[in-house]
Amino acid sequence: MAAFAHMTIFFLVSSTLEHTVFSGMFKPHNLSKWPTPPCELYHPTDVLYDSVCPDVTAHVCATNGHTYQNECFFCLDQWEFGPHIQFNRYGRCE
Repeated sequence: MAAFAHMTIFFLVSSTLEHTVFSGMFKPHNLSKWPTPPCELYHPTDVLYDSVCPDVTAHVCATNGHTYQNECFFCLDQWEFGPHIQFNRYGRCE
């Protein structure tokens, strides 16, 4: 009878952990709820700036229809060309 109790406990613990582990893996992520890029981190401190963005691919779509490689490139373009370039969403523009 002790084996039955151990199997029942094992089953209950396993099924609880399975739900906890796998529920986050297959849930679709809503990218529209992500915060906008923190552009103040990427703005140059000097007028004669030489900004270097990291070579990381995390696409950002702007309202001008341009897909930027990451938020650093987006923020530098926004700083350099003006506020008409606005954040649209994360991911490639369609």
